[in-house]
Amino acid sequence: MTHSRRTPSRLRLEAALHDLAAVFRGMTAVPDENNCECHWGSAEDLAELKTPDVRLDPDLLRRAWQATDWRDHGAVLRRVLPQLATALVEGEVDPLFDMGDVGQSFERGKWQGWPAGQAGSVREFLHAWWADSLVTPDPAVPAYEVFALCAEASGTVAPWLSVWEGTTHPTADRRLVEAVNQWEYDLLGDELPWYAWEHDEQRIGELSTWLAVHAPARLRSQGASAELLHCVRLLGLSGSARWEDPHWPGHSY
Repeated sequence: MTHSRRTPSRLRLEAALHDLAAVFRGMTAVPDENNCECHWGSAEDLAELKTPDVRLDPDLLRRAWQATDWRDHGAVLRRVLPQLATALVEGEVDPLFDMGDVGQSFERGKWQGWPAGQAGSVREFLHAWWADSLVTPDPAVPAYEVFALCAEASGTVAPWLSVWEGTTHPTADRRLVEAVNQWEYDLLGDELPWYAWEHDEQRIGELSTWLAVHAPARLRSQGASAELLHCVRLLGLSGSARWEDPHWPGHSY
């Protein structure tokens, strides 16, 4: 890992990566796994996914997690997880849209239904990475992108917001300013602010409500602009009360 600071959150993340490598050592795609050579890759590429513990080149790694038409996506995901997790933390994964795209690969693998040891290893990695992204001064991946991945991978925003709420740290407050700047346009338009397959009113509502309640004081502590504070306040309103507010930012959708 490129970061040299041996903070408690970084040590936890390193331990989670080490555990992933141990838990998923020897995993392969299922023997009858197949994909289109014209659009996905060669027979040699496919053979690598059926061979345990061989390091994949970055392009093959990307095609492996990104493909949506595997016979057993979970097996492919287990095969690439140790390398994928490290690449994610190092900022070496370039999704098609944003990190929500990667989170959907986790969700397609149905990891929460895997055996307890495997699911627990994935869960700890996600939580460790999220916690570290909130307090690391120079994360390789912005915290709002890590949040999107975790939310898509788990299908919920609640546990990740709970961690943010409990992380009373100036860096976590700065991460909140960055996130609100990134998210306010979509959330004010009642859309999730990352790539998602479907409109999810529950997650939109939970995220908007949490920001309206918990963000203002933390934004003020970081000298956020009045305009940004108004955007957060507007997330607590709905319907015409939001659109007709005198401080509506003038967004058009």
